[in-house]
Amino acid sequence: MTSSAPALQRRAIQDLPDELISQIAAGEVVERPASVVRELVDNALDAGASQITVRLLAGGVRLISVEDDGCGIPREELPVALRRHATSKIRDLNELEHVGTMGFRGEALAAIASVSETAILSRLEGEDKAWLLEARSGELRPAARNRGTTLEVKELFFSTPARRKFLKTDATELAHCIESVRRHALARPDVGFAIWHDGKLVEQWRAVPMDGSVDKNDALARRLADVLGDDFVANSIPVQRTSASSGITVYGRAGLPDAARSRPDQQYCYVNQRFVRDKVLTHAAKSAYEDVLHGHKQPIYALYMEIDPARVDVNVHPTKIEVRFRDSREVHQAIKHAVEDALAAPRAALLAAHAETSTPAALVPEASGTGPAVASPVAWQPSVSAPRPAMKPQLQYAMPLQETAGHKVNDMQALWAPMREAALTVSAAASTFAPNTAQTIANPTQAATEIDLSAASPAPATHDPSAWPLGRAIAQVHGVYILAENAQGMVIVDMHAAHERIVYERLKEQLGNHQPIASQPLLIPATFAATPQEVATAEAHVDTLHVLGLEIAPFSPKTLAVRAVPSTLAQGDAVELARSVLAELEQQDASGVIQRARNEILATMACHGAVRANRRLTLDEMNALLRQMETTERSDQCNHGRPTWRQLTLKELDALFLRGR
Repeated sequence: MTSSAPALQRRAIQDLPDELISQIAAGEVVERPASVVRELVDNALDAGASQITVRLLAGGVRLISVEDDGCGIPREELPVALRRHATSKIRDLNELEHVGTMGFRGEALAAIASVSETAILSRLEGEDKAWLLEARSGELRPAARNRGTTLEVKELFFSTPARRKFLKTDATELAHCIESVRRHALARPDVGFAIWHDGKLVEQWRAVPMDGSVDKNDALARRLADVLGDDFVANSIPVQRTSASSGITVYGRAGLPDAARSRPDQQYCYVNQRFVRDKVLTHAAKSAYEDVLHGHKQPIYALYMEIDPARVDVNVHPTKIEVRFRDSREVHQAIKHAVEDALAAPRAALLAAHAETSTPAALVPEASGTGPAVASPVAWQPSVSAPRPAMKPQLQYAMPLQETAGHKVNDMQALWAPMREAALTVSAAASTFAPNTAQTIANPTQAATEIDLSAASPAPATHDPSAWPLGRAIAQVHGVYILAENAQGMVIVDMHAAHERIVYERLKEQLGNHQPIASQPLLIPATFAATPQEVATAEAHVDTLHVLGLEIAPFSPKTLAVRAVPSTLAQGDAVELARSVLAELEQQDASGVIQRARNEILATMACHGAVRANRRLTLDEMNALLRQMETTERSDQCNHGRPTWRQLTLKELDALFLRGR
């Protein structure tokens, strides 16, 4: 028995009714009450409002009212405002390509009016009365109001009950509405915001005066503290960088690695004061944390980018939350370098700059030379591009790599061979200042694990030791931790983690980024079935794979063969390594992949070369380690993202013993 499909009947092509067109548009613009709040607050900001009040009933389902004190809308333009594609923001294609306002599409009000009962009440400056327009009836009548506009949206989705059933509880919809306003508030500290729900004030953020009495960054910090909490500002550092080549400015605040969270719920990116979700921006920010973040934690940040509007397309999606950049790589580098520069500065020096000027008597160095050696102060420079001081005679205080018990070095030696030439170049430069070190620095392992003991030379008795951010070493605990005292109280340092970061940063400087990673050919090539995209990526990035120590060649039209892998990863899964590298090369820039792979190997070497636990250090060695931490980039975290030191203030110590109570 056979069955045949019913014959299709051709239907004529015809124009859709305006009401149906509006319903379709509303499906893209209006997803839930928070979508309406976002669009109406956008319009209020474009009108130049300094105070915006949002009133909600039942999570915004029964009522959404947005009041502002902006410029208002003339009486004759009120009916036009509700038409589809009617706007005051743009006039031609040139203005569309240089959009500087929050809204510009002219779709929001028409879409909202098609699925709700909408009314507009507005008054211009100098007019004797306001005018109220009912969208459904088209009735226009005089009313009372100060200058500005009020938009009321009642019974959202009343005409489409099926869509109303998809809404969540009132509490959930209210939370989304608050988050929508919060995103606007974070970008505009000069505007005050208030949110009322069921007659109760649930959120209020007062405007920060921008009359010149408050710095722009200070105003932003105040608003961030008001909206996200004081802890966000306390656990973050300022970001400020302008690219000379692209003219892109990035500012805001980046969270400290210790403040990372399990969820990305405190990550805010803005482009020309517009909140956006963009993979380029989020990946750039995450990349800046690669060297300092532990595990799979998510950093916190609020980053603002100012870019020429002609170089970013905001007309990508009706919700205007997605953008497209003309040069994504340029934007990626601007964000990444701005956050990296902020995170590179040792936090100890930043804390010392804001510490109280008084110094406990216990920190005053002894005048006589019989006391314990005291480290000399280090003039900390925030610029990450500043060259390091000339190398001085060094004293090795950690065992060479080949002498470290319990660690095999045969696998590691292969990596040094191609990089030795770069290290010898550094050796030649160093011999100009310290001829005695030329021999030792030729071995990258030995050079990196040495310490500049001259940093621990005694300081003049008249010098204030509070200038040392990490203080003066006083003891070693269980061969693992260094205890030091500074102006704020007591500092506890994990000596292995701290020295691991110092060695890691030295290796990156000495070995550079020009030598390929040593590879080891496989006796039997590992083959695997590859997708067409993997085959194309392998063929297009042959040179990049060579730098990474990988040799991946086509074995057949649908099969790839791994013929060589990095020496340090010879015992791993070659196929899994090849797939992961090819996937990353497909999505990211090749230079970034090379840099990350190189850093992972150097981090492993630094871990083996750093001073081990239970190794006794002298006070000179401990003080020298503290001084190097103060001048080493990213020294607040080890290579795995764990903290290297902790501060216990005098107040916290007093609380332990109930002093002053």
